[in-house]
Amino acid sequence: MAGGSGGALAVDAEVVIVGAGIAGLATAVALRRVGVGGVLVLERHSELRATGAALTVYPNGWIALRALGVAHKLTSRYEGCGIFRVTNLENGETKVFQFAGRESSDEIKVRPADRKALLEALAEELPPGTIRFSSKLVSINTETAETSPETAVLRLDDGTVIRAKVLIGCDAVHSVVARWLGLSEPVTSGRSAVRGLAVYPDGHGLKKEVRQFLSKGLRAAMVPINDTEVYWFLVNNTVAAEKEARTYPVNILREVTDNLGRHMPPEYLDVVRHSSHNSLSWVPLLYRSPWAILTGLAARGPVTVAGDAFHPMTPDLAQGGGSALEDAVVLARAMSRAATPAEGVAAYVSERRGRAALLVAGAYLSGWVQQGGTDVQGLRGCMVKLFRDWIFYRYIFRRLAGMMWYDCGDLLPPTSNEKGKNHSE
Repeated sequence: MAGGSGGALAVDAEVVIVGAGIAGLATAVALRRVGVGGVLVLERHSELRATGAALTVYPNGWIALRALGVAHKLTSRYEGCGIFRVTNLENGETKVFQFAGRESSDEIKVRPADRKALLEALAEELPPGTIRFSSKLVSINTETAETSPETAVLRLDDGTVIRAKVLIGCDAVHSVVARWLGLSEPVTSGRSAVRGLAVYPDGHGLKKEVRQFLSKGLRAAMVPINDTEVYWFLVNNTVAAEKEARTYPVNILREVTDNLGRHMPPEYLDVVRHSSHNSLSWVPLLYRSPWAILTGLAARGPVTVAGDAFHPMTPDLAQGGGSALEDAVVLARAMSRAATPAEGVAAYVSERRGRAALLVAGAYLSGWVQQGGTDVQGLRGCMVKLFRDWIFYRYIFRRLAGMMWYDCGDLLPPTSNEKGKNHSE
């Protein structure tokens, strides 16, 4: 893994991926598995970053990780969760859902995982020097020569100029590449999320299940990652206090335990109080409208986006990471089968638009309904809660959960004929 250069350089690359998060690293691994060489990953930070502490990976994510060849590294470390309990704190009712599997493989389950462990598992699959740290993208242009396809020309903040046959933006919600393509800016959901990782050196003793708690304008959950760590989050309707508190871990904890979550069950508050300070974050929840995903320009020549740069969504279906892994597999497969990079990019976007838009819409609906509507009061608020308790959980939630068993397909190295018409390693 290489760091950034201090002086101005001119670099040529087959494929440049902007961002070394889940989407970026998974895409690099996927391309390598189908025989695409010359991949360079640009990361603006000096090392791999694991914001968000942990994530719950649903079966679609493990299916994608299996295709990427890294699932086995993680499934042995994290146990599956078979039960999802939702407790309504306003009336004390608890609903229990089983994560019913569609395949018998022990590998394909709902499992929480440490985000940094996932990033490291992916990074280990890449040759040294693939990731260029401390490399911030500042501008994008394209150039076309008579005898060669369109090329993306990237300029970094240190003056380095990189020419790439393919550019893939995996640079998160506020993506430079997405903005260059002309995709609409993400919009606020009116909600925010606090996330943290609790550490119990002597063990927490909690059952291996997902526990969720609902109250007016709040949705909180906790799930054990292993015997000593518990991932937790709290989603709230955006409040004025968070802008100042989010910079200081002590203030975040105080706001959760003494204000927002003071009425949460004692076991949940105990988990929050055991949080590692460096794991805490409190961020507004943004999303790109499903219509913009369906109709927006997500590809231009050999340039496209994946993960949050393509379809940022609220975390209410826990599909941000899983959908990014799906993107990686589909994109690499499309690139390996296409006659030109531009055709591969276009085929990928065409295949992913519908599912991405559906996930964004489903996540927003799920979060909005479960929290009783964002800033909805009076009779309308009562109607949303009745819809949630009598219709949503009985009928809609199960259909949304079915989306988590999506199979993005496998990755197979291209035949010799396919290699000849595309990239060579």
